[in-house]
Amino acid sequence: MPYPMEGLPQQVTIYEVGPRDGLQNESSIVPVEVKAEFIDRLADAGHKVIEATSFVHPKWVPQLADADELLARLRRKPGVRYPVLVPNLRGLDRALERGVDEIAIFASATETFAAKNLNRSLESQFEMFDPVVARALDNGVRVRAYVSMCFGDPWEGPTPIAQVVSVGERLLGLGCYELSLGDTIGVGTPGHVTALIKAFRRPERLAVHFHDTYGQALGNTLAALRAGVTTIDASTGGIGGCPYAESATGNLATEDLVWMLRGLGIETGLDLGKLVSTSTWLAELLGRPSPSRVVQALSKG
Repeated sequence: MPYPMEGLPQQVTIYEVGPRDGLQNESSIVPVEVKAEFIDRLADAGHKVIEATSFVHPKWVPQLADADELLARLRRKPGVRYPVLVPNLRGLDRALERGVDEIAIFASATETFAAKNLNRSLESQFEMFDPVVARALDNGVRVRAYVSMCFGDPWEGPTPIAQVVSVGERLLGLGCYELSLGDTIGVGTPGHVTALIKAFRRPERLAVHFHDTYGQALGNTLAALRAGVTTIDASTGGIGGCPYAESATGNLATEDLVWMLRGLGIETGLDLGKLVSTSTWLAELLGRPSPSRVVQALSKG
């Protein structure tokens, strides 16, 4: 039985990142047919947004080198969006060749991570994003933006809120429809989340992307909901991390998020049983148990 709380939305969009952000961190290559079935299962479970893959150069993320083949295999379900991540104009060209109608770009809120992840400075990263966003919009493609290290950086320590807002507002100003604030190493806490979101002018254009390194992902999500955010990134089974930040552990598990939201009476449109079944299936293929607490509890039952 749900027990609603005041100040929370009635409905939340879960932006599923498992096929991209989840599988990119696997040590072994997952076969393309498994990825395609994974995405099909997620759509069948009720997901309306599934980030399918990335057009990053295979040298940097070999786990997603099959992006072209995967998109060719996709059985697109009506009403479901299948965005892809692109790093630059070449990645955008590949996405356009595949008929992609929504992309995501990824930025950094800190100088060091911009250098390590993008080979750019904090300022010069925008020289790369500007033509990508402009060409995408000219081709009728929607653009989402991620910002990494929004709460802390393993090399620089806590990230100043004003610095995150400066990067984020510039990305929105380029024409991105949504900005996902990433706690890449999972150091955020609810008060910090609230303060960061309130520092932005338009919380309705924000999403949040939490990693559960210190067990704070659900608490941080609740804080974000209270602050006006209604889009939450999550990964089925809690798989994923960040290949460029060793201290980044798994993403917030979609099942754990759905369990909490269901208890609050917040609609997601997702079938929890099908999600648990999908995570159990995937965990068997990956050869390890799912880190999701809800998957562990319900699969035993």
